[in-house]
Amino acid sequence: MSDHASSWLSGKKWILAGIAVLILVVAWWIFRPEKLWVNVKVNEPAPFAANADVQPAYTGVLFSRAHPTSGRASIYRMPDGKRELRLTNFTTSNGPDVHVVLAQSADETLKQTFIKGDLNDVELGQMKANEGDQNYDVPDSTDLDKYDTAVIYCARFHVIFGSAKLDKF
Repeated sequence: MSDHASSWLSGKKWILAGIAVLILVVAWWIFRPEKLWVNVKVNEPAPFAANADVQPAYTGVLFSRAHPTSGRASIYRMPDGKRELRLTNFTTSNGPDVHVVLAQSADETLKQTFIKGDLNDVELGQMKANEGDQNYDVPDSTDLDKYDTAVIYCARFHVIFGSAKLDKF
C-alpha cells in the first residue's frame, strides 16, 4: 500500500470505526439475534374461566411453516357476543415483530413460507410470548367464515412461522 493511501486510512480510522459500529447496531436492531435464544412464556387464564358453558366456535391445530410451531388455536364466543382467539399449549420460535393474525385459507399466499407483498389479514395483535396460553380479541367486524386461518406471522420479514385452519366446532 502506498504511503499516501496508508496515511489517508489512518487519518480516517475513527470515522470508519464509527460507521462500522453504526452498521452493527442497525443490523442488530433489524434482526434481533438475541431473540433466537430467549424464550418468553405467558400463561393467561382462559377468557371463559368464569363461565364454564362457553364452548369454542372454531378450532384448529397449529403446524409449522418457517419455524417449529405447535399448539391449538380456538375462537370462543362469549355470552356478550365478544370473540377471543386462544392459543393453548402454544410454542414457536421467538423473533422480531411477530404478530397473530387471521387470514383466508383460500389465499394462495398462505402456501408460501415467505410472503411477497402484503398478507390479506385481520390483525389480532403482536405476539405476547413465544410459549404458553394466550388470548387475543377478535374484532367484531371480522367474518370468520372468510378469515378462517390463525397465522403466526413475522411482519418485518414477511415470514409465516406457523398456521392453523380453523374449523367450526
